[in-house]
Parts: sequence; structure tokens; C-alpha cells
Amino acid sequence: MGKNNKSKKGGSVASEEHLFLPAHNATTSIVDTHTHLVSTFAAYRSKYPSGKHETIPDFVKELYTDKNVEAIVDVWCEAPVRGVWKEIADMALSEETRTQRWGGLQYYFVMGEHPHDARLYTDAVERDILEAMVHPRCVGWGEIGLDYHYDNSPREAQQEIFVRQLRQAVRLGKPLTIHTREAEEDTERILKAKVPKDHKIHIHCYTDSPEWAARMLDHFPNLFIGITGVITYSSNLNTANVIRQLAAHGRDTPLRIVLETDAPFMTPSNIYASLKDVKGKLPLSHSAMIPWTADFVAGVANEVAGADAWDVDRVLRESRANARAMYGV
Repeated sequence: MGKNNKSKKGGSVASEEHLFLPAHNATTSIVDTHTHLVSTFAAYRSKYPSGKHETIPDFVKELYTDKNVEAIVDVWCEAPVRGVWKEIADMALSEETRTQRWGGLQYYFVMGEHPHDARLYTDAVERDILEAMVHPRCVGWGEIGLDYHYDNSPREAQQEIFVRQLRQAVRLGKPLTIHTREAEEDTERILKAKVPKDHKIHIHCYTDSPEWAARMLDHFPNLFIGITGVITYSSNLNTANVIRQLAAHGRDTPLRIVLETDAPFMTPSNIYASLKDVKGKLPLSHSAMIPWTADFVAGVANEVAGADAWDVDRVLRESRANARAMYGV
């Protein structure tokens, strides 16, 4: 960071106090279905090296106190992570520990190998993931899939490891957290070939075409679209158009979405209107920001369904119900 508090892109970073958000008028509890807790804390320590929080539990407790954050699904997708994930997940095993360490937050996690690192997948990595699958707080396998935008691993390796992990997850009956970017055809082909129609699937941080979303939702009745703060970005039209497409089914039809942050990424752009005297940009997102994403979703849905069909609490309620259906949380 440096003394001048500049981000990597050259802009100034908002002061630490602005991470601890003002109260939102939403009353429904928040479930963040996709966050990277260790990465978020690492980003915090990098951007605020003199920050007042030195442990993940302390950081979480202050960020989420009085912010209605009920539960998170933490995502481990950079193997090997042996030992680290268990230390954190074990803190959530008892109500006493959850209250003491997490301020009552319900902690769950999923684990898998990200397509970026498919080339690193080995039998040993798979054994580590299989060990995690039996932990009481593990609710799914992911994030896994295909990423043809960056191609950090060869596409053939991505497909091979995607199929390998799908087979294991299906065998175990574990819900799937799917990463797909600019790989609609192959992701659809593989999922339809390897995954039963009634399996639970979360397409995480959706940015692909509305047409592809419609096909996947039609084929898999237990599939949900993950909505992050990226929906608020003017550079992204697809995600908002998916919401319009879903809302077009009628005012009384629930949206088949789950809300997520993908923290530390995807800070909702509409949050700045709620921050008093903020200078610079927030360098990371976190779960307490989800109501601002829900606000934006409600506004987009109402463009199609008519004014007041959705409000922030309806979006949060539907997302919360879908999180329970998807992950049992």
C-alpha cells in the first residue's frame, strides 16, 4: 500500500472506518453464499497494514456486528489447504465457540479446485478435499468449473479436472458451486452429461448470457444463479438482464437466485451513496454489503414486474430461502 494509501490502480483507498458500514433499512437476515474469508482478511491487512484487527474472528465480529449477517459459505478453492481450513471450520462446531469466536455467525464452507489451478490437481489434492467433505460444516464441492477468459490452465486440463470433481461430488451427493466464464458450451455439455437433473447447483457470480441462464434453469430444477455486486457495474449488462428475464415470469414468482459477495471482490458500486464523507474506493467487499446488491436487484426486477413488486427485504428473503434449499444452511 505505502504511506500515500494508493491502490494498485493508482486511486486512493477509503479509510478503514468506511469498511464498517452504516445501518441499512433492510430487516431480513443475510446469508452470503460465496465468500473467501481468508483472502478477504489478507486483503484487509494488505490495504490497512496498521489496521486494528489482527485475527479473522475479530475482523468478522466487528464488520458484522448489528449488520444482520446470519451465515456465510466460505469457499476454499486453492489446494492444498490442508490444516488451514480445518482450524477455521472447527471454530464453528459448537454454539459456544460460534458465539465466542464469531459473534454468533453461522460458518459453513465448500471446497474444490478452481479451474485456474486445474493443472495442479493431484491424487493428494483430491484426498485433502475428500477429507474436508466429511466435516460437519462442509456443505458443498466448489468452486469448480471452466474459465476460458484467463486460461490459466490448459482447457483440456480444466475439462478433465472438472469432470473428475463432478463425479466425486455427485457420488457423495454434495451440492455444486460452479465457476464458469466464457465457457458456456463446454460447461453446459459437461454438466448435462455428468450431473443428474435434480442435483443442487449454484452458478457462482453469474456474468454469462441470459439465454444460457434460461437453458440451465430449465434443465436443472434445483439450480440457482449467484448474484454479486458485479450486477451494479455499468460494464456488465448480462447479470441485470438475467434478473429481468426471471422477473418477467410474474410478480408472484420467486427469483431463482442466491446472493453472494465473492469477497474480497465485487464491491457494489451503489454503496458509495450510503457512505458519508468517503474519499477514495473501498479496497474489498464483505458480507454486510449484500443489502446494497439486493437493493439493486429489486430495482432491476421492478423494471419488468412493475413498481413495488420487489423490495430489498423480499429479495433477501427469497435469497435466504434459496440458500437453505441449495446448501441446507
